[in-house]
Amino acid sequence: MKEKIRIFLDTDLLEKYLLGNTTNEESFQVERYIAMYPEVAKEFDELQENLEAFAKLHAVKTPEGLKEKILLRIRGEKAGRKRFFQYAVAASFTAFLCATAAYFFYNQNQSLQQENEMVTNQIELLKEDMKAGLEDMRNQFIVLQNKNTKKYNVSGNRKAKELKAVAYVNPVKKLSYINVSKLPNLPEDQCFQMWAEVNGEMVNLGVIKEAQSQDNLMELPYGKEAVGYITIEPLGGNETPTVENIVANIAY
Repeated sequence: MKEKIRIFLDTDLLEKYLLGNTTNEESFQVERYIAMYPEVAKEFDELQENLEAFAKLHAVKTPEGLKEKILLRIRGEKAGRKRFFQYAVAASFTAFLCATAAYFFYNQNQSLQQENEMVTNQIELLKEDMKAGLEDMRNQFIVLQNKNTKKYNVSGNRKAKELKAVAYVNPVKKLSYINVSKLPNLPEDQCFQMWAEVNGEMVNLGVIKEAQSQDNLMELPYGKEAVGYITIEPLGGNETPTVENIVANIAY
């Protein structure tokens, strides 16, 4: 394989192009390499197939009933506005009724605005969650497919001999993930918890509720000479790790 083709494939331009994150100049370069070199075209086709399979596996479903709730809010606003004009015309016959109606509809309008803001905020939060989910899915795809990614097999100690996990670390992209594929059974009042020590700071990564499928990864904070831990903690997790209950070390 020509050196420049190898250098090109070692970059993430193909992944970025698939995900629509390339500049015009980068897109032109990718399309030129795909057209000129069969090796690049083959790699691109494989990445495209893998991405489609990965996206289908991790497709984010829209919360049930969200569309109906939004439509219901919109209909409520329209109905409220219609009532506003009807009452306003009737209230014009007397000053007293006009003042009463104005006060009533002011409160009504404020309520509608608050409800509208709530719906808008819910939609924005949903967009942010979906955006974050897609970004995480993109990073997982890069880590699993990139040639620079290193794999580290992790096993539990005598307190959790059945524990199995694989850590994926990409020093070029500065991304780290772990797949905890097998967890031993614990008493009902205990749980497994993940930690990471990065640049001298201990980070709580949360409770590991169950073993993960092969493509379901947990993100690890990236750092040079970072270390991860899995501990046994009281049900619900701890604010600090219980050192004597460390069952696995992950140096990445």
